[in-house]
Amino acid sequence: MILLAIDTSGKQGSIAVARAERRSTQDDDFEVIEIVPLMGGTFSAQLVPQISELLSKHGLTRHDIGAFAVVSGPGSFTGLRIGLAVVKALAEVLNKPIAAVSLLEVCVFSSGREGKIMAAVDAGRSDVYVGKYEIPGGAGRALREHMLSRSEFLSQAKGWLVVTPDAALADAARAAGLSMATLLPISAAAVARLGWQKIQSGETVSPEQLEANYIRRTDAETLERIGS
Repeated sequence: MILLAIDTSGKQGSIAVARAERRSTQDDDFEVIEIVPLMGGTFSAQLVPQISELLSKHGLTRHDIGAFAVVSGPGSFTGLRIGLAVVKALAEVLNKPIAAVSLLEVCVFSSGREGKIMAAVDAGRSDVYVGKYEIPGGAGRALREHMLSRSEFLSQAKGWLVVTPDAALADAARAAGLSMATLLPISAAAVARLGWQKIQSGETVSPEQLEANYIRRTDAETLERIGS
């Protein structure tokens, strides 16, 4: 099966095409064919042409795609909206399943660690997107994903293994004496791998069910911060 994975959640993005097959219960054949970077600020102009060019380069068409994997959040409003709109349109036309993955979940998956893990990604304006996981006790599912200020993040991360691809967050966590694992930048290849796992376990959504997860503060939380 050909799997198309897309990440437009951050300032930079990427697309990956992978070939995945289930050989037996315990044996998967998974190969990332190619990853293509997307330059920030031009996702709307690049995404569809880059997908077409990538498929054509490997002798494929959109009709060869068997499923999609896409980052549904957290991330920028515009970036997520563009990526999800393209996946929705293609999945609707081709009648193919979608594996929606959290960027924070991809961080935990890429770390390969177990125990109490806190994934952290820079949210801008001194805020941090945070996901708390217990692996394997939580079966890889987030206990909670939310947004914290930088100081709140450093305080609440005590007792957790922090995993992040963000160098500035990693430096701040180390300076605070936190347990740390720094990741390489997240790419659509990791999205494809996690998406494949979700597809195999039946964790897919239809185009109508695919929604962005921006993880912004509620109005009450924002007012509380302003008043404090």
